[in-house]
Amino acid sequence: MSDKELEKLKAKRLEEMKKNLSSQQNSKKLIHNNKPTDREILIKKLGYRGLEVLETAENQFPNETKQLIQKLSELISVGYIKENIDGGNLLSLFRSIGINVRVNNKINIDKGGKIMSLSDKLK
Repeated sequence: MSDKELEKLKAKRLEEMKKNLSSQQNSKKLIHNNKPTDREILIKKLGYRGLEVLETAENQFPNETKQLIQKLSELISVGYIKENIDGGNLLSLFRSIGINVRVNNKINIDKGGKIMSLSDKLK
């Protein structure tokens, strides 16, 4: 290969790299400009088992949960709610407004180093 051909290949490769870099920067700008959804805002504030309660509520009461998510995200956005919301608090909130979300409960007992469910213990 001659020096001229090598220089042409280098210039072509450099141009391709510049195009790739500019397209990556543009896609990052688009991603960062997107406003997070109400659900994403709420999920960031959920604590222990909060997401589990939220998903259970969404499955059982989709319309009501959607409205509650919207209101909670507004309160989080304006700074009225600053602390994390754990699953118990979220469940209490649902029940206080009349939405009886049914969650699966399981009680385990330690018997001689072996963990067994309460129902197995009672049998």
